[in-house]
Amino acid sequence: MMDGVEARRARAGLVAGAERAGARAHFRAMGIDPARLSGPIIGVASTWTGTMPCNLNQLALSEQVVASVAAAGGVALPFNTIAVSDNQSQGTPGMRASLVSREVIADSIELMVHAHDFDGLVCVVGCDKTTPAALMALARVDRPAVVLYSGPMAPGSWRGRPVTIQDVWEAVGAEERGLATREELDELERHACPGGGTCAGQFTANTMAVALDCLGLSVVGDGLIGADDMEAKARAAARAAELAIRAVEEGVSARRFLDRRALLNAMAGIVATGGSTNGVLHLLAIAHEAGTELSLDDLVRVAARTPVLASLVPTGDYTAADLQLAGGTGVVIRELVRGGLLDGSAPTVAGPTLAEATREASEPDGQVLFPLEHPFKETGALHVLRGNLAPEGSLLKLAGGTRRRQRGSARVFDSEEACADAVRSGAVREGDVLVVRYEGPAGGPGMREMLSVTSSVVGAGLGESVALVTDGRFSGATRGLMVGHVSPEAARGGPLAGVRDGDTITIDVDAGTVELDLDEAELARRLATWQPPPPRYDGGVFARYRVLVASASEGAVLRA
Repeated sequence: MMDGVEARRARAGLVAGAERAGARAHFRAMGIDPARLSGPIIGVASTWTGTMPCNLNQLALSEQVVASVAAAGGVALPFNTIAVSDNQSQGTPGMRASLVSREVIADSIELMVHAHDFDGLVCVVGCDKTTPAALMALARVDRPAVVLYSGPMAPGSWRGRPVTIQDVWEAVGAEERGLATREELDELERHACPGGGTCAGQFTANTMAVALDCLGLSVVGDGLIGADDMEAKARAAARAAELAIRAVEEGVSARRFLDRRALLNAMAGIVATGGSTNGVLHLLAIAHEAGTELSLDDLVRVAARTPVLASLVPTGDYTAADLQLAGGTGVVIRELVRGGLLDGSAPTVAGPTLAEATREASEPDGQVLFPLEHPFKETGALHVLRGNLAPEGSLLKLAGGTRRRQRGSARVFDSEEACADAVRSGAVREGDVLVVRYEGPAGGPGMREMLSVTSSVVGAGLGESVALVTDGRFSGATRGLMVGHVSPEAARGGPLAGVRDGDTITIDVDAGTVELDLDEAELARRLATWQPPPPRYDGGVFARYRVLVASASEGAVLRA
């Protein structure tokens, strides 16, 4: 990695060489005097789209970063990536694009860095896949960088209580079963999402915002400033720009914050805030891109020893806005450092170590945030289950409820839609174990979230009696005994492909197992005669993804 001085020397030909006149002419066309190119050039990667509320403030934040880079003597070159709305695509074929978009976003940032040879980057991220995608790209290119999370949405208010998008999805299930009226659902829909920002609960987007703070690639506390507080958010954008230039000058590049210690710290933060199972998938992918040794078992060990310190939806009662008012991630990090559950000697891009950066954090309030001695939950919500149905592992987030074991009859569905139709028609009964297969990384392709199914189960009043096992994944808003990320997946001949209606499945959280109660020889006979279903896509991005994607137990990364 070149430091800032070396990089600018390497660019001398662009500033003064005759052969680079064409490049300089294009800089002049943008109003940039080539003489300014002797200063740091900062790429500003925004994941703005006008297709969803999650990232709506990012153009304004990007503009603030650009202005602050210029004020500090650098040149900012902003660009954009795609982003996919999980909520708008939920329960539709479009949801298959969500995880695929993580790779496309990472690729686009990587390509822009190589094409334009930025000295450093500021990445402005928000919704679920954009944060891990930016981190994956930074791991590949290893340039000085700062990541700015664009902020959560404020919770809505309905009939005297705070609500989030999770309430809407679960109300859909209630309306389907006649437990809520269409008028109630419509009224809730109008109040649940009051403005821009990422989903208000501790779902995947805000899970990754906490991970960012624990990695040290952002200013601790800046990420969860609400998206509607644009004055404070603009100040955070200015800080990100100034730190990016400083990182360039000092030659401090991204992989310093993406080593094994940092990723384990991020896992501790995810568990302590009751974060999403998707966080595990993304940390494994980031580690892969950074060349960092990290396994599912490593993350399991962190999850096993880390209590939940935050009462956040869906595991608890409060939203990201409440977390920020209670002192934010700084309180969580300080408590984890104090208990030896997070390595406080890890650096931050702002300069201090994590311990130093959070030393003055406020005390836990005992309502939203809890001290280690009296945690919100003694054990973490994230669990890895193995067994003859998931030899490479599966993931479960116990969010709400106390059920830790279920033994029941399998109801097998070869798509999310088939399962959703069964739930909505009333064909699913108490005690059933729903199996949704061929929705994994390759089988989907794209490993769709199952929120439309799980919310229908909960909304129908079956959340404490019906379980689900799938090679797909779940939204951070999912709750109940829902086992996802089953690996190896059915489309690649995993044991899930051999399950039949009426088979008995046992899920045991305390034992860490998900088992098909079937003789090993019989399961082998079934799989020996199994034929994979025809692919859903014959060409294009989905077909390429299906061929290249690795197992969920490896982060669903693309094989080179």
